[in-house]
Formats: sequence, structure tokens, C-alpha cells
Amino acid sequence: MKRLLSKNTRRQTQTYAAVAAAFLIIQLLGGMGALSSSLKGMLVPICAYVVMAISLNLTVGILGELSLGHAGFMSVGAFTGVTCAVILQDLVPFAPLRLALSMAVGALFAAAVGFLIGIPVLRLGGDYLAIVTLAFGEIIKSFFNNLFLGVDSRGLHMSLISDNTHLEEGHSLIIGGPMGIGGIQKISTFTAGFILILLALFVVFNLVGSRSGRAIMAVRDNRIAAESVGINITRYKLMAFVTSAAMAGAAGTLFAMNYSTFTANKFDFNTSILVLVFVVLGGLGNMFGSIVAAAALTILPEALRQFSDYRMLVYAIVLILVMLVTNNDTIKNFLARPFARLAREKGGSVHE
Repeated sequence: MKRLLSKNTRRQTQTYAAVAAAFLIIQLLGGMGALSSSLKGMLVPICAYVVMAISLNLTVGILGELSLGHAGFMSVGAFTGVTCAVILQDLVPFAPLRLALSMAVGALFAAAVGFLIGIPVLRLGGDYLAIVTLAFGEIIKSFFNNLFLGVDSRGLHMSLISDNTHLEEGHSLIIGGPMGIGGIQKISTFTAGFILILLALFVVFNLVGSRSGRAIMAVRDNRIAAESVGINITRYKLMAFVTSAAMAGAAGTLFAMNYSTFTANKFDFNTSILVLVFVVLGGLGNMFGSIVAAAALTILPEALRQFSDYRMLVYAIVLILVMLVTNNDTIKNFLARPFARLAREKGGSVHE
């Protein structure tokens, strides 16, 4: 049976199994009281960052385009999703359903923004695309820093720069400009994050294995050859970009609904670079590697807290060492020798 499965199918099955096993182990440890309070508080952010890494890997690893504004899509999903959750708070009292609807709204708005941005931006490439997406992320952050939005019996009220919403008495702003959103009912859960990770993997794996996915990878490998056989370059690049933006939007909603308050500055350039580090460290096009890197590098700063003022220095050194190891063929082959020897010994014992 194993021989009948393709290499990609086995890899995808192993990824699903690893994610499910991690979820069950964490649930078991949580039930036994073996998880610290700080680690429990990091479970939802870890899930959000894992989905962000998977979504960016679709753009960088599968499509082959460098995007430095992925936090912008996360920001769009966070603000629109939380706004939706606040509006639906009385209409949909069941928290899991309200969270699901909010994540769907966040994904939809992020996809719409990705579509509008992608039409002109994806005609560029290389450094130009990176610079434009970087500018987009900063524009989105500035927009939400200057957005005032509230709701009353007359509907939604929005203004920019200053609060001119003129809400009815007894109603307060949902988005308060540089103050962000406060008083959020925290409804994000680790289970919801686990389901979102599985959904993101399902979307990416099915897209990559489809005809559209093969066209996207053909564009990545050789744009001129792909165009010469009739592949619509812009269409397939836009497809991957919008799908990636939608997943980032859903992750943004999940992330934001885990806190009682947040501001647009949380989704800045550093967040985009952090997610890009997850992708590069885990391996371009390697979804399992992105999951491991996102989880490990989210936990690592907290684990290094004992080093106090030097923890970020230690974090940077560890990150550099890991990058050197994973991108050096000599070191990789040296570390792989024991496993290769074990596999040969096991194969010899079976033949005997």
C-alpha cells in the first residue's frame, strides 16, 4: 500500500498526522495540568502564526514571489473579524459559531484587499514586488491607526483622522484610531486554531495538487516557458496571492480574538519579517517545516526569558545557527549520516 502512495501524498498524510498528534498530546497534557499558564496563553498565537506561515509559504515557496506585507492581510482580518464579532455579540450568543463567522468575514475582506492589491502589484517581480508589498503593509497599518468606527441604531459610522462618528448616547467606538479595539470578548480557542490549521493545509495541499497548482509552479519555475504554452500568468499568480491573503485574514481574526485589546501597531513590518523567517527556516514549499518553525520560534523567546535582557540576543544567535545548519549541505549530510546508517541496518536485518 505504501508503494502505491505517491511521495507527496505520504508527505501530506504525515503532516496531517503530526498536527493531529500534537493537538492530542497538548490536550492530554492540559488535562493533566502539565502545561504552564504562559504556554497555555501561547497556544492560540502559535496556531495563528502557523496558519500565517502556511499562507505565506504559498506565496513565497509555491508561487515564488517575495511578499513583505503579509502582516497587512493579518491586520485586515483582525480588525474586520473583531468588528463582525462585536456586532454579532447579541445576535449570535454561541461563541464558536460567532468566531467561525468572524474568521470567514476576516478572510473575505483580506481576500478582497489581496485581489485589489494583487492586480497591479503582481505584474511586478523580485525586489520591486517586495518593496510594494512592504509599502502596502505600512499603508494598512496607518489606515487602521487613523480609523474610527462605531455602530448604533442608525448603523455603522466611520471617520478618518479624528472621531466624527457622532454615535448615539450609550454607544461606544469599536475601532478607536490609534487606541485600536478594546473590551474584546476573548472567544478564540486552541481547538479553533487546530481546525484552522487543518483547513489551511487542506486548501494548500489541494491547490498544489490541482491543475491550477501545477500552473502556479510552472510560472514559478519558468515564467517565459509557462506563458509560451498559454498559461495566464496574472490569473494564476493572483489565485495564489488571494488564497494566501484569505488564510492570513482568518489567522488575524483568530489571533485578535485571543486578546482583550490590540492596536494596528501589532501588525507591523517586524511581524511580516517574523513570518518570512518561519517560511525560510522551515523550507520553501515545505508546509510541515513551516509549522515546526512557527511553533518553535514562537515558544523560543518565552523559553529564553530566564536570560532577561540577553534573551533576544540569544534568540538571534540560535536563529542564525539554525539557518546556517539548515542551509549548509555539508552539515546536513553530517547530521543525516546516523539516520542513513540506521535505515541501512534496518533494511539489512529485514532481508536477513
